[in-house]
Amino acid sequence: MIFGLFKKKKQNRAIVERQYATLTSAARVPFFYSDLGVPDTVMGRYEMLSVVMILFFRRTAKSGTSGQELAQEIVDAFFQDLDHSIRELGIGDQGVPKRMKKLAGMFYGRLETYARALDARNENELAESLARNIYPEAQARVDMTRLAVWMIEAERQLAEISEDDISRGGAVIAAPGPQQGMAGEVRNDEGP
Repeated sequence: MIFGLFKKKKQNRAIVERQYATLTSAARVPFFYSDLGVPDTVMGRYEMLSVVMILFFRRTAKSGTSGQELAQEIVDAFFQDLDHSIRELGIGDQGVPKRMKKLAGMFYGRLETYARALDARNENELAESLARNIYPEAQARVDMTRLAVWMIEAERQLAEISEDDISRGGAVIAAPGPQQGMAGEVRNDEGP
């Protein structure tokens, strides 16, 4: 009986690691940085990873207990990864908790702000929130509409993923690409 518990814990760890790797890969798709206006910087990558985690977190909030537990473990892995990254950047042990508190506050603030716009499927409000967060010091308006459109479409696609796939750590977030138009439609430039 007790050996079964160790096996389940090991299996859960593998699911969390697989799902977290899939989500981080989704956040690193070059198209976000080359075409959708996200700066290819440490903070730009934090912003994209936050966006992907928020989309996944929102999807699993509608899941059963196992999906919600998986989501919590993945968010925990996200913050452990952030802690490790901060230390790699040379921040000393004294400064890490302060920075982690700030990053956690930023993440949960974004979760709340993006949730309002996503719930309303309001791409303009979402684009404005993204611009404020990704470019906090910009003097001119930064257009993040294409990223907002992608987020709305990605959330729609995530909603179609089965509970079984969620519980196995098989949720995949569709990558954006040049075929995605401004309203999220797939363009066919080949003509009739």
